Amino acid sequence: MTRRISIFGSTGSIGQNTVDLIARDPDAYDVVALTGGANIQLLAEQARSLNASLAVTAYDDRLEDLRSALTGTEIEVAAGAQALCDAADRPADWVMSAIVGAAGLYPGFAALRHGGALALANKESLVTAGPLLLAEAQKHSARILPVDSEHSAVFQALVGEDMDAVERIVITASGGPFRDWPLEAIAKATLAEAVAHPNWDMGQRISIDSASMFNKALELIETREFFRIDPDRIEAVVHPGSIVHALVGFKDGALMAHLGAPDMRHAIGYALHWPERRDLPVSRLDLAAIGTLSFEHPDETRFPALRLAREVMATGGRAGAVFNAAKEAALDAFISGQIGFLDMAAVVEATLESIDTEMSLSIPPQSLDCVAKVDHLARHTARNHAAARSH
Repeated sequence: MTRRISIFGSTGSIGQNTVDLIARDPDAYDVVALTGGANIQLLAEQARSLNASLAVTAYDDRLEDLRSALTGTEIEVAAGAQALCDAADRPADWVMSAIVGAAGLYPGFAALRHGGALALANKESLVTAGPLLLAEAQKHSARILPVDSEHSAVFQALVGEDMDAVERIVITASGGPFRDWPLEAIAKATLAEAVAHPNWDMGQRISIDSASMFNKALELIETREFFRIDPDRIEAVVHPGSIVHALVGFKDGALMAHLGAPDMRHAIGYALHWPERRDLPVSRLDLAAIGTLSFEHPDETRFPALRLAREVMATGGRAGAVFNAAKEAALDAFISGQIGFLDMAAVVEATLESIDTEMSLSIPPQSLDCVAKVDHLARHTARNHAAARSH
């Protein structure tokens, strides 16, 4: 029996790896929808190769380009934010949520209503609206499966375990390209240097988030939301080799570690085939060749995003939505050359402080519309702070 699947964000790095796994066994899947951004050619190629029923670009002005690229097929085409939500309204058994940023929030919620499995690579959904997302899944008897390599590792380490026995969760970070750089050099880091991740082949925005550790900051908050564990029991440790993805510590002192090659198809494949394990085209580790595994404490002076994440977790409520939106706006400002690398954290911190004077961040958002309003305010505020720090 074929499974109905949709891939949101199919042209990004997570999406492309998902397509790769699906394409290896195409008869097992009925591809309901693929969505992407500006890479129309790739989206069309994916839709053709997987015989998708629908292809959607997030950009309204690229609709005709997509239609032209799929001329001669029976594949439906659509464009725009509403089209993404409409695509998510189409019933599917398994949905990959890999749209980057807050744009993935509404489609992810819509997909849950069908009671299937949501493979969640869009960490912003949990950061900005974790309790709402989990409640929506429970309401429709849907299952959320983590796709971030770290959270997939924790999820796997907890199979058969009782959360009451968990003492701590340790999330690993590669340290990115600036792990050993002096602070003065990081302040002058260029866009090209920030994108050059030493271990992972990722998109521009995710690579920069990794270099600043904002990606890890989001993952700390995501850990809190997904596993419902106290923030003071969540740790981050720098592990340059990216071999150990996460560890779970139990009250008897044992640590369960998940090891694997730095290949996102492992976490994607685990979510795709869950609760089974199936053969995956990933490298097998040669422990003797690796020789040693090294770990070190993260430097929160060099990476203030980690400190900010802990403050956000302590505050709760709307703080996650403000943090994420401000981070995205600050990232835009860095990419455009408006601010420097370290200015991103300063912009996020200033935004949190500014909005906290206007409203209590600790009050939980009651709806997605509330999250959207907070997101809009935070972006506007962050842009003003970025402009004030402009070179």
